Amino acid sequence: MAARHALRILVLKGGDSSEREVSLSSARRVAEALASRGHQVTEADPAGDPLAVLPAARAADVVWMALHGGTGEDGTIQALFDLAGVRYTGSGHLASALAMDKDLSKHLFRAAGVPTADWWMARAGGGEEWRTPEYAARAAAALGLPIVVKPSKQGSTVGLSIVKATQSLGPAVEEAFRHDDEVMLEAFVPGRELTVGVLGQWMMPVGEIIPKREIYDYECKYTPGMAEELFPAPIDAAVRDEAQRLTRLAYEALKLRGCARIDFRLHPDGGLYCLEANTLPGMTGTSLVPQAAQADGVGFPELCERIALDALGSLRENA
Repeated sequence: MAARHALRILVLKGGDSSEREVSLSSARRVAEALASRGHQVTEADPAGDPLAVLPAARAADVVWMALHGGTGEDGTIQALFDLAGVRYTGSGHLASALAMDKDLSKHLFRAAGVPTADWWMARAGGGEEWRTPEYAARAAAALGLPIVVKPSKQGSTVGLSIVKATQSLGPAVEEAFRHDDEVMLEAFVPGRELTVGVLGQWMMPVGEIIPKREIYDYECKYTPGMAEELFPAPIDAAVRDEAQRLTRLAYEALKLRGCARIDFRLHPDGGLYCLEANTLPGMTGTSLVPQAAQADGVGFPELCERIALDALGSLRENA
């Protein structure tokens, strides 16, 4: 799937989220890859003033969204580009917002028949009952222990804790509130971690992540050697097919488009539980989607080009 002519591509990078450094790393690799395919590549950083990137965005054929987290992934900049008539990679503003909000995502997953772990929500301004021993005891009775505590609208496991004792719940929720005004308390699903990349109709091979720690946290994701990633995953064909089927259901339930990644836990009993959807997956040297594509015979430069071309095609169809 090579471009017929050189495209003018603006790679959007950085931003002001907690994942800024990851974004800069992704953007650097993406820009080099696209240039190697013969495209005219420029870069811009919307940190501080997203409106300042509009002239460059309007001059490009397509904006390659290498932003992660914050306003770059929650639909804010996507809405700005929609208003300005700018073509960009990844999902639209509504789908981006839905995927970023883990609470809304889980409601939509369940409505679509995608299994996901039970959860509670704590919200700022709703009192601080979560600080009490009674709240912790009720949460443990309802969700079991351990409980995964995380900000509802953050990525890369920022602010995430695994609570194994009720007395640790309050401090974990307090830490998560440092990153968001809503905090999710989620039942911990034991088992293997699987991930599935998708680009439009292209379903990539299922991968398995084996972190050096109990959970695939920020350090494991972005530090070489802190996790082992296997593509394709050493799983039965039935599990592979089910993971890909549920990925398609989750992708459509959130109205995603372009490149996305859906993460799962494979319970020891064989059940799959959807963890979350990522609308702007990382493109760093340790990121998962490039590894999945490579396992399907698609190198990184071609993957980046396919993502750009998909954005141009899908937006023309929806114009």
